[in-house]
Amino acid sequence: MEEAALFNQTSVVTCFRLTGLSVNQKVQTALFAMFLIFYVLTLFGNILIVITIIYDRRLHTPMYFFLSNLSFIDVCHSTVTVPKMLIDTWSEEKLIPFDACVAQMFFLHLFACTEIFLLTVMAYDRYVAICKPLQYMTIMNWKVCVLLAVALWTGGTIHSISFTSLTIIVPYCGPNEIDNFFCDVPQVIKLACTDTTIIEILIASNSGMISMVCFVIIVVSYGVILVSLRQQFSEGRRKALSTCAAHLTVVTLFLGHCIFIYTRPSISFPQDKVVSAFFAAVTPLLNPFIYTFRNEDMKNALKKLMGRKKRKEEK
Repeated sequence: MEEAALFNQTSVVTCFRLTGLSVNQKVQTALFAMFLIFYVLTLFGNILIVITIIYDRRLHTPMYFFLSNLSFIDVCHSTVTVPKMLIDTWSEEKLIPFDACVAQMFFLHLFACTEIFLLTVMAYDRYVAICKPLQYMTIMNWKVCVLLAVALWTGGTIHSISFTSLTIIVPYCGPNEIDNFFCDVPQVIKLACTDTTIIEILIASNSGMISMVCFVIIVVSYGVILVSLRQQFSEGRRKALSTCAAHLTVVTLFLGHCIFIYTRPSISFPQDKVVSAFFAAVTPLLNPFIYTFRNEDMKNALKKLMGRKKRKEEK
């Protein structure tokens, strides 16, 4: 009771002030145009992938089931931060209420952690498909795929709740300026009116453990795949390598950001905003380009979908 009373007395911060990406209005205008284009392309590309996979029965396989989940997560992940950033471009205050800040942190980590787990599952899926092709549909049957999807979303939710809880249990009594264009745990926790060393260690160790375990699983999966590909014919090897290269590109970009931001103490670096902007706006956009333009099955399905729409318009 005494701790609750102390929190109520000291927690006087009702909103946070975001610094944004730049204080120069011309730069902000240019950034607004650029990130608006990125966001629209992200929505269009990823939603198109989901619709194409749903529409084309030939893509109703575990690989494309997980790819549609990835596209859905990228849409949600980008929507958590980019619209607010675009609105703040034209605002001098750039304020965000305390509750909205907490909600933004929760959904940011929900989608980010879920995507890390999903990329790990996708690496395992590729391992089974390439190294155990005859047993693939037995191992990766639809029941297993649904259970894996439920597990990775549950894991992301648990991680997000734990991260957000560590942030809101401490008092905030000023200052209230967050040196970023969205609310994130490392920046927010620095504003607490108490010693947060233990919390910062817990956050870094939690993120570090998740990132490293997933990274090891992915590296082992692709290491075994590369050894297995040495025994396959050139055409099958080329297609498998193309798929794996696309996946590794996404993994490198995504896990690289997580390791850079979350596995160190809450110390700000000049590069943080650039890395965060790339993570929030650019990485979700790369998914459609990496997976669609390098994948013959997706390109054929898109052509088929576009051809059907054209015939309907002609009628």
